[in-house]
Amino acid sequence: MTHQIPEHTVLNNDLKMPWIGFGTFKIPEGDETYQAVRHAVDAGYRSFDTAMIYGNETSVGRAIKDCGIPREDLFITTKVWNDDLRKKNTLKAFEDSLERLKMDYVDLYLVHWPVKGCYVDAWLEMEQIDHSGKAYAIGVSNFMIHHLEDVIAAGSIMPAVNQVEYHPQLQLPDLHAFCKKHAIQLEAWAPLMQGQGLDHPVILDVAAKHSKSPAQVLIRWDLQKEVVTIPKSVTKAHIYDNIEVFDFHLDDEDMAQIAAMDKNQRIGDDPDNFNF
Repeated sequence: MTHQIPEHTVLNNDLKMPWIGFGTFKIPEGDETYQAVRHAVDAGYRSFDTAMIYGNETSVGRAIKDCGIPREDLFITTKVWNDDLRKKNTLKAFEDSLERLKMDYVDLYLVHWPVKGCYVDAWLEMEQIDHSGKAYAIGVSNFMIHHLEDVIAAGSIMPAVNQVEYHPQLQLPDLHAFCKKHAIQLEAWAPLMQGQGLDHPVILDVAAKHSKSPAQVLIRWDLQKEVVTIPKSVTKAHIYDNIEVFDFHLDDEDMAQIAAMDKNQRIGDDPDNFNF
């Protein structure tokens, strides 16, 4: 990717998705989520990521409704939770999310986790949602290669996005290559390692070199790796800073130093071993 990063990536169904979105994980329902989303809109974000399990879809939807930006100029993602997969309840869960968001459609609907014995059937229900036109794209989250292979084999629609934990200490090169081969857009959650990546010596050095913050370096690294990213903050100054990443470029030396940070180290749960 060149210095001039386009505003959007184009998904495998030709839908445009912003390279940077605003994440809302662990932001409580109510005024905190509402204000954070409004700050993000004002800062220039046009993509917003939520999920049923976050408990804040209502506030996200209210902030979007009040923000003054036409709905068609925004990109909204939400997700079906594991309990609904187990109950084969994906279709109703989707309608419930639309009701909480007070929206007629979402741009992207994701299977949140690959619940063993459930995610393939859930994907077939997701395809029904895609055919309904109420989700402009469908995809998955926390899927490894074998999970993707399962839904590709069973279904008729290629996932448009795979949202996974992704940062310099968890670079997942084989998964990234698989997604590129199949035109599945990789998307990073926890791009800042939930704050743990901000004081790494390599990131601090690269940030100082470019007169940028560590968070801006981590976000820019995602973009140059062609990975959509959804940093989260409730601090207005950080919300604004995190999107100011289009005016500098990490050179080959920077990218090599950051590549050497990979430890295959997670801060979240392993998609092959979780109990929720």
